[in-house]
Amino acid sequence: MKFAAPLIEGVLVKRYKRFLTDVKLKSGEIIVAHCANPGSMLSVNEPGARVWLSPAQNPERKLKFTWEIIEMNGHLVGINTAHPNLIVSDAISAGKIKELKGYESLKREQKYGKNSRIDILLTSEGKPPCYVEVKNVTMKRGSGPKDPAEFPDSVTARGTKHLVEMSDMVKSGARAVMVYLVQRADCTSFTIAADIDPTYAKGLKNALAAGVEAICYGCEVSPNGVTIAKPLRLVLPN
Repeated sequence: MKFAAPLIEGVLVKRYKRFLTDVKLKSGEIIVAHCANPGSMLSVNEPGARVWLSPAQNPERKLKFTWEIIEMNGHLVGINTAHPNLIVSDAISAGKIKELKGYESLKREQKYGKNSRIDILLTSEGKPPCYVEVKNVTMKRGSGPKDPAEFPDSVTARGTKHLVEMSDMVKSGARAVMVYLVQRADCTSFTIAADIDPTYAKGLKNALAAGVEAICYGCEVSPNGVTIAKPLRLVLPN
């Protein structure tokens, strides 16, 4: 995924009201940018850190910038949760996710379950449909190269609901795959933050037992764009 226009560098002042961010530009001006991330942003919300913003493509939009990237411990992290579905869709189409190769059709945001939408639906004649749920991962609580990326960074009742619905798809004869997309390149493994949301951790354990699959990929992040890099080792609940 490439950014539509060159990003603008600044320094994070603060994030507040979940979706608002104050950023100091190189000119010294402080602007309010949209924060497209509803989570706690634990570990990627440090005042004084370098950040990059995208200019709004719609001139009528109230907030003229969107927060895209933050630099943490010398590594760039993509924080915009609006991008992962596109990043994963592009990677599937390019054959970069080996676990999801071999499907003829890819559709996004398809209705399923109980008033839900699946992020990606893959189909091919003669194969069970494959339901793909994408989760954005930004959190890394340690600073060392062996410290894992973690999900979730806050309690996610919606995420737990998705696990139940994915399990139902498997029971109906379909395939269901959780894709944890780590928008950073400084991790070699991924785990579930059970201390933050034990209900989600239990829900994933149950989903895996029901036949739901889980995979994780890291990303290369730059002011030019965010692309799938390599699979990460999963350390999942026992």
